Amino acid sequence: MPLRKHRCRFKSYERCFKASEAVECLHELLGSNQNFGPEVTRDQTVKLLKKFLKNHVIEDIKGRWGKEDFEDDGRLYRFPPSSPLKSYPKKPSCGKEVIKFPDWNEPRAGPSQEHIPVKSVAMNSEMWYKRHSIAIGEVPACKLVFRRELTQTNIEEVWKSMTLSRLQKVLGLDSLDEVLDTKLVNSKHIVQNVYNVNKQGIVTLEDKSKELPHWILSAMKCLVNWPSCSDLKQPTYSGFERDVFKTIVDYFSQMKEPLLTFNFFDIFVSVLGLLQKPSKAVEALQISCLLLPPENRKRLQLLVRMMARISLNKELPRLSESVRTRTLMVQAFSRCILCSKDELDLDELLAAKLVSFLMDNYQEILSVPSALKSSIEDHVVHLQRVQIKYAGADSDAALPPPSFCHQITTGEFEYQRATGSQEPLAALLEEIVMNKEISVKDKKKKLNFRNLTLKCTEYDFLALKPKQCYFLKKLNRNHQY
Repeated sequence: MPLRKHRCRFKSYERCFKASEAVECLHELLGSNQNFGPEVTRDQTVKLLKKFLKNHVIEDIKGRWGKEDFEDDGRLYRFPPSSPLKSYPKKPSCGKEVIKFPDWNEPRAGPSQEHIPVKSVAMNSEMWYKRHSIAIGEVPACKLVFRRELTQTNIEEVWKSMTLSRLQKVLGLDSLDEVLDTKLVNSKHIVQNVYNVNKQGIVTLEDKSKELPHWILSAMKCLVNWPSCSDLKQPTYSGFERDVFKTIVDYFSQMKEPLLTFNFFDIFVSVLGLLQKPSKAVEALQISCLLLPPENRKRLQLLVRMMARISLNKELPRLSESVRTRTLMVQAFSRCILCSKDELDLDELLAAKLVSFLMDNYQEILSVPSALKSSIEDHVVHLQRVQIKYAGADSDAALPPPSFCHQITTGEFEYQRATGSQEPLAALLEEIVMNKEISVKDKKKKLNFRNLTLKCTEYDFLALKPKQCYFLKKLNRNHQY
């Protein structure tokens, strides 16, 4: 938004803008944005600026805000000193996944050895012999490492953590906290959406009371299979198909919450930024739809499939005189599929954008992502697998076990200290004493007896030869041993 100096009632104000300038600038911005487009009207832009003023995104020139009294006129506004908005999620600097997996068999402290990089080890004759010892008849000692049996709750936690981790990576976010409260994600819903499906990939519900009413299913089938509807007797009066369609719209419109739920609104809106990369957007929506309650996912599957098939059914009479059938589908069902709890004015445009993409790619989006399913199942099997570890195997050479200090007694310490310094001290004195090319004066300087004895203990002198002790006494007659 360009800011400049303005005058109002014989007074100048720096870094501000007129209301009409804000409308013009924002309307142009929304019109050129891929998530909104030229359908945005100037009145909708004014309504959005009203929201901005109420939520202190902008304020009037005297610092007042909190009311929706913004009008498309010449009044002056400015930005507050600090923005109340949250910072937009940044893309990660590196591709590591921050969602932590459950580690029931790992210690609380310290890294898991499953994630430690293993360096390749050059094969030598000894290692080759160990590797092929079974073939030549020598079986090395081995031990079985048993994993603790995973409960159903443990498996569901693995599904939740790995699903959210993959979703975060696809969206390119440092954290999901900005767009999703992970505490509201039910791990049971994810598992049910993956495994409780029929041959058509539609979710099957354990609680039959949450199924769609039979008459709604019949109405949906009637329009999808028009005009060959096998289980219904076709009426003869004109406009029957429009009445059936209105019945379906009325049923889904009276729901208290959209199918994508208020809790997941931000995560689905964030996918709109990936529409330029359809494969990424499809994967993000695949994973996001797994988070839905099973009854919501089933209704979404049935509704979007009906919308797509009706749009392609050329034999079905037009359901509206003014708009095309596809546009009518989007307008009729977008708000019952996605909307925010606050009901912002531009939610309808966002929902229409997402629903159009859903209709074009519903078969992929509303199916279970096979790659994610395989990776999680492999991880669960790995956690349950019994491992065989051989003594002196390559894995031991590549990943040496950590060494720790072993506590010893005071007597053992004194003995090790004495024996450890005897031989070097004796060799040093032997070299100085037996060197005939060095004078006595130089030997005394090299020996530096005073400094030497300060570093030695009485045990060190017990290791000296008699000749060495005699020479030391001769050089230091006044020293008391």
